[in-house]
Amino acid sequence: MSNIVAIVGRPNVGKSTFFNRLIEQKKAIMDNVSGVTRDRHYGYAEWTGKFFTVIDTGGYVHGSEDTFEGAIREQVEMAIEEAAVCLFVVDCSTGITDLDKEFAQVLRRSKKPVYIVANKADTYEKGLAAVEFYELGMGEPYPIAAESGSGTGDLLDAVVSHFPEEGIENPNAEIPKIAILGKPNVGKSSFLNALLGKDRSIVTDIAGTTRDAIDNHYTLFGKDFIITDTAGIRRKAKIDDNIEYYSILRSIKAMEECDVAVVIIDATTIDIQTGLQAQDMNIISMADRAKKGMVIMVNKWDLVEKDAMTSKRIEDAIRSRMAPLNYMPIIFTSVLEKQRIFQAVEKVLEVYENKTRKIATSKLNDVMLKVIDNYPPPAWKGKHIKIKYITQLPTRAPSFVLFCNLPQYIRESYQRYLENQMREHFDFNGVPIQLFFRKK
Repeated sequence: MSNIVAIVGRPNVGKSTFFNRLIEQKKAIMDNVSGVTRDRHYGYAEWTGKFFTVIDTGGYVHGSEDTFEGAIREQVEMAIEEAAVCLFVVDCSTGITDLDKEFAQVLRRSKKPVYIVANKADTYEKGLAAVEFYELGMGEPYPIAAESGSGTGDLLDAVVSHFPEEGIENPNAEIPKIAILGKPNVGKSSFLNALLGKDRSIVTDIAGTTRDAIDNHYTLFGKDFIITDTAGIRRKAKIDDNIEYYSILRSIKAMEECDVAVVIIDATTIDIQTGLQAQDMNIISMADRAKKGMVIMVNKWDLVEKDAMTSKRIEDAIRSRMAPLNYMPIIFTSVLEKQRIFQAVEKVLEVYENKTRKIATSKLNDVMLKVIDNYPPPAWKGKHIKIKYITQLPTRAPSFVLFCNLPQYIRESYQRYLENQMREHFDFNGVPIQLFFRKK
């Protein structure tokens, strides 16, 4: 059985705080408002030399006014089914509730080992009050304070006793990471669900449905990678609450940690004359500044009235708006119709291979020095610039040093020319290239 622990319970009992405490990162968004967590959220923890996966879940509830109630319940049930051990979090400050009793029945049906985690036992008196939870008939409650970590040691000793194997510190450590980025409601979660063939992320027409950055292990064409669904990124002026603000921070962090970013754009918002909207451009620019491989995915293509030339006209409009950032492939998809979604993943894998490509120094000089001889750098103030030698740096994104006599006189237009020539000769499609000019 896998070393997987699911943290479950009703809303607002401190599940995400406890999750963050176990994985020792502020990965899940925390707020006093109930219903902040919606999708299943994964992290990795260690205790006494044993590594295990932790799943944070949304609050299990019936009969609320929350639009996402049913979808959250499904996500919780999936987490329980996947886990080897369940941690049933309850609240010492409010005591046992009818919803706790109802959820206890759900856990009993799972036939999984369950530990009662009596959270918010911040004082000795509140810790004594945890005895009330014996009434649930699920064994001894463990009073803890997730905020400070008090009392978690005894609980974790009991949890890891169910794991005969040490486990893996981070199963995703060396696997390529792909982040799905875009504005709200462009189809990010629908794209993820279509690829996985199941409802991994909750999907609705309501903007801001996804809040946390959700990692998923995925295999296609014989290759493994981690694909991360993120919250929609809006302009700062449109952010109206703390939860959305932290959601966007998680999205940006996922972008910074990924190898390739899939930027999804709503085809119905693209203008033939002006191309992309400003916020789409902001997201693309962020990924470019972070030196990430990139694929532009124009979604909802099924909703566009088109003829044989529509895709070319729209692609030209997009590239004109993005100039000079024209290195990324553009693919037109419909997630709803499952049109070209696997071609998009193929393109992502191509971009990842391009991003990690290393060029032998001898080959690099053979090709590029001929290119430079055919079109040398323009003279500056009567001085001729001579590039003598090129080598690739051991960086995550393709970076090259060009040694020359007068590096300070290399113009930006000539630098772009060299970048384009490198893409053409060595297939760096979809990847930002950095060139550094140094004095020989």
